[in-house]
Amino acid sequence: MAISYENTGQIISDELEVAAPVFHEPNNHEKELTSFIIDHTDRWRDHRNQNHLDEWNEYERIFRGKWEATDKTRESERSRLISPATQQAVETRHAEVMEAIFGQGTFFDIKDDIKDVDGSAVDVEKLKAQLNEDFSKDKIRKAIDSVGLMAAIYGTGIGEVIIGDEKAYYPASTALDGQQIAYGVKESDRFFVRINPINPKNFLFDPNGTSVDDCMGVAIERYTSIHKIAQGIKSGQYLNVDIDTMYLNDDLEATQEKTTFQDGKVLILTYYGLVPRKHLQTEDFEDINGDEDEHSDMVEAIVVIANGNLLLKAEESPYMMKDRPIISYQDDTVPNRLLGRGVVEKAYNMQKAIDGSMRSHMDALALTTAPMIGLDATRLPRGAKFEVKPGKAIMFNGNPNEIIMPFKFGTNDGQAMQTSKEFERMLLMSTGTVDSAGGVTPTTRDAGGMDMATATLIKKYKRTLVNFQEDFLIPFIYKAAWRYMQFDPERYPSMDVKFLPTATLGIIAREYEQKQLAFMVQTLGGNSPLTPVLMGGILKNSGLSNREEMLEQMIKMSQPNPQQQQMEQQHMQMEMAMKQAQIQELQGKAQKLAIEAQLAPQVANSEVAKIQAQMQLEQMNAENNMRQEVARSTNDVAIEREQAKGDIMVKQYEADLKAGNEVQKLEFERWKAELEASVSLRIAEMQMIAKAETQTVYVP
Repeated sequence: MAISYENTGQIISDELEVAAPVFHEPNNHEKELTSFIIDHTDRWRDHRNQNHLDEWNEYERIFRGKWEATDKTRESERSRLISPATQQAVETRHAEVMEAIFGQGTFFDIKDDIKDVDGSAVDVEKLKAQLNEDFSKDKIRKAIDSVGLMAAIYGTGIGEVIIGDEKAYYPASTALDGQQIAYGVKESDRFFVRINPINPKNFLFDPNGTSVDDCMGVAIERYTSIHKIAQGIKSGQYLNVDIDTMYLNDDLEATQEKTTFQDGKVLILTYYGLVPRKHLQTEDFEDINGDEDEHSDMVEAIVVIANGNLLLKAEESPYMMKDRPIISYQDDTVPNRLLGRGVVEKAYNMQKAIDGSMRSHMDALALTTAPMIGLDATRLPRGAKFEVKPGKAIMFNGNPNEIIMPFKFGTNDGQAMQTSKEFERMLLMSTGTVDSAGGVTPTTRDAGGMDMATATLIKKYKRTLVNFQEDFLIPFIYKAAWRYMQFDPERYPSMDVKFLPTATLGIIAREYEQKQLAFMVQTLGGNSPLTPVLMGGILKNSGLSNREEMLEQMIKMSQPNPQQQQMEQQHMQMEMAMKQAQIQELQGKAQKLAIEAQLAPQVANSEVAKIQAQMQLEQMNAENNMRQEVARSTNDVAIEREQAKGDIMVKQYEADLKAGNEVQKLEFERWKAELEASVSLRIAEMQMIAKAETQTVYVP
């Protein structure tokens, strides 16, 4: 039996067929979630673009000095000059705020008043040093600088807190034996927290909200290289979907360019906010709630959508504090609105006035300076191309004086440039910045006017600084600390700490305060006890590289020398001994004066008694003489005896009277000396106390 074969024309290859990749097919809940987010973000984008996009693009062109046809102030305008006044205002204000934040090195501090970990106090200094080290590695300062610059341009500073793991490589050496060492590189896994600066053109938000947390949700849309999406799919971060490149327009580009590179880009929308809980289900099942309002049961989630229809990731918020990784602040406050007011917006009207004045001046200058010639076209040679060049020979069919005539519009008026300078002054006044000469915006340049204007300028900067600290800096530090505690607990144990901003003064405010402190030092002089304290304040506010060394040296100089202090103590002891001797001497004199004062009445009484005794003595002498006269005739011997007896009695009385007077006099002298000594002692003690107070050493 013969077997026949039919030629089917099919080509049989020896190579094995490769199975087609299996892509993820979204379920109904994933489709509804994608539709829910796209529907809301489309409406948010339309609202933002209609109200702000054109203005933001013009603000960017003004800052970068780029000209576009729509920036004309009049149709006949030919000049394309753009004044740098707004650029200067933005950079000055931004630099002042950044200096206030980072000028002292550290931009935050930690306060811990509660025992958190196992009842023991947390080493806040170690935590602070560790955070500073990680922030330095992840270039947080540079990212914050970019956020602050966009806030000054567009009015709102926005940052996305991103986390991840990366390989860290560092040199290392290993001892092989006693004499050989191997040098190489070691690697380790490192968890990082970074800030991704977000341009407001890439930021979508619920217009009903006044802050990021108040909105139903916020989203970030941007173009991402397709290789990053492929890596995320391979690592399991994203769902395995069939994705391709897509580029719509250049509205999401970071800057406005003549041409944009469009290859290898994927449009990514990252949504942070509330979504209906039922849309996060991973499997299809019957919805028991039926037609219940989807806004009644919502949960915080993170959703990533590519190219407007491909769901890459949808999960409930993985962060332990259930916070959104988006932070924003207003450069200048606009109440009850999420978006703020930037420097360019405040300077916009004056910027347009300056540009109009300068461009009109340049257009008029072109007409008055460029050579223009009137010609008789009928008398020019056939095919002649008329050009004015030095040394060029020009041929005419006739007399050149009759064929050619210079044509001039007149002289240019320089009033336009003077007007533009006045507009520039008003621009700097509206933005609260300084001019190119370093002066403040008001026209007065006297000392009083400068001080008042500088004080006002500093107050305006502080308003921006408060917004930045309260709405951006401190929330970011909290979010970063929470991420480290959740995903890197070995280095950052969970703790309850309070972060404090340490921003002080910007350059202008610091110079202003330095001037005030220097004036106080000059007024008080070098001998004032407050001078070292003021000098310490001047050094602390300075930007010297060896500031800490100078402060330590000044503290050492203000402390007393031990040897000099010992010599002063010995000198004081000698003075005390001398004072004690003087006090004792004064005490004796005081006692003497006291006795004299006490005995003064007794002395007076003794004088009276003496007079009375003398009178009695005279009476007795008279009586004695009478008795002598009477007795002389009878018996001379008896008379002489009586006379001798009377003399003895008189002498005895005189002796007793004299002895009493001496005793009273001595008592008076003693009391007087005691009184003088007591008064002198009190005076000496008061003098020593006053001298001790004046010799007190003040240490700053």
